[in-house]
Amino acid sequence: MTSPVDLEQLRTFVAIVDAGSFTKAAEDVFKTQSAVSMQIRRLEERLGTRLFERNGRAIEVTDSGQRLLSYARRMLTLSQETLSAFDENAMQGAVRIGLPDDYAERFLPEILARFSRSNPLVELSIACEPSSNLADAIAKGRLDVALVSDCGTDGAKLDIVRHEPLHFVASSAHEAHLKDIVPLAVGRADCKWRREGIEALERAGRRYNVLFSSWSAQVLISAVLAGLAIGVLPECALRPGMRILGERDGFPKLNHTAIGVLRSANASGAIVTALVDHIRDSLANLVPANAPAAQPIAQIHHLPETRIIRAQRGKPGSVAAGW
Repeated sequence: MTSPVDLEQLRTFVAIVDAGSFTKAAEDVFKTQSAVSMQIRRLEERLGTRLFERNGRAIEVTDSGQRLLSYARRMLTLSQETLSAFDENAMQGAVRIGLPDDYAERFLPEILARFSRSNPLVELSIACEPSSNLADAIAKGRLDVALVSDCGTDGAKLDIVRHEPLHFVASSAHEAHLKDIVPLAVGRADCKWRREGIEALERAGRRYNVLFSSWSAQVLISAVLAGLAIGVLPECALRPGMRILGERDGFPKLNHTAIGVLRSANASGAIVTALVDHIRDSLANLVPANAPAAQPIAQIHHLPETRIIRAQRGKPGSVAAGW
């Protein structure tokens, strides 16, 4: 192998892997499907190995394709960084972004990857706080951009970029959901998800007791996984070892929650606009929250239907005040 690998062929290869199909990748790289197929055929000939296998109508990346993928991403990133280093018009500077801790774990890797590849000379300053705190920071100009939920941002002008279902969740290894009085781990008193969960329990005639109250998603997740309480969480906050509670468990269905972008009134530069666009694109390309494939991403464990026991209903109303 004496001649170098063609970067355009690598770009097309990565696009196919990310899109999951030749047809969608052709749209992403602005080529015809036949041109995309030709590029992959030439790349396979160049490397002497198969990169994709067809499984019915679907395509699967071969072991050789998986090996190539990491090299391809690194080469494309380095190529972009090289061009940016010699581009006098490349964006330089800093931008401040905030998002809650659970959103940071779920969404931040994709956002950072997309933005940094295109703007390697821009410094990102990142803050992780509750949505209500971030909304206040945006209003006071301490942040340029914030990715927040509609929980605690009343009155703020939210640019909605994603919707996710809200769930009652429990530990799959414990039975807190079977208690007559539902133990809850929820946000602070002004949290919209907390209010919605409590109001749904009251409408269903379920008694409850708020045992844990925190602005930190990690605190609430820990209480749920320890089997101490039932949480009210969006799908992006679900973790391995959790199970979603539904009507068969005696828990009502909850509405979807909105995720959106807040932008400071003083943040109007090209860097901020580029970051907002990358956030929108990153979240749009994630598996839809209501798709069947969304649960395996979070590796949510559901108990077999034969083990599900309907919880007894109690009288409505809270038994004790929360922390």
